[in-house]
Parts: sequence; C-alpha cells; structure tokens
Amino acid sequence: MSEAIIQKGEVTWNTAEQHFCIDGDLTLATVVDVMAQAEPLFVNAAEMVVDLANVTRSDSAGLAILIEWMRVAAAANKKISFQNVPKQMMAIAGTTGLDKILPLKK
Repeated sequence: MSEAIIQKGEVTWNTAEQHFCIDGDLTLATVVDVMAQAEPLFVNAAEMVVDLANVTRSDSAGLAILIEWMRVAAAANKKISFQNVPKQMMAIAGTTGLDKILPLKK
C-alpha cells in the first residue's frame, strides 16, 4: 500500500504578471503553512489576484482558505480575485454554493 506524498504548498509573487501564484497542495495538511506564507505578501499588494493554476491537489480546506483570503481582502479594503481555479475546487464550491460568491477572474 503506497502513501500519498504531500507536496508542500508555496506562495510566490509573480512580478511580471502582478499576481500571487500558489504551487503544490492546498489541503488540510498545507493550508496553515500557505496562509502564513501569504499573509506578509498580501499586506503590500494593492490588489490580490491569486493564480491557482499550479495547485496539484485540493480539498475543502483549500476552498476554506480562499474564503479566508476574501475576508482578509475585505477587511483591508482590497479587491481580490482567483484565476485558474482547479476543477476539484470548483466541484466542491458548486456543491456548497460557494461558486456563486467566489470572485473569479476570467
């Protein structure tokens, strides 16, 4: 029986594209670390555009962090949007009705 390998989530700032990139897993096992990485980066951003194209695996905790980032952005009076949201996350969002409130960038 093989064990799943957890790919640590990482948050980086893409200067050329002016957005945040999330790489790796966005799961219960990684969201606390991802949140800690994102917090100091979000402070200096005028707008929070979060690219999820490189998220390899996600679960409901991954969706919860998006909702938390929406709260952080609102508290700081900043716009936030998410792009390239993985199908797995959108399926969970659709089941819970959160797909209707996520600010998706097309």
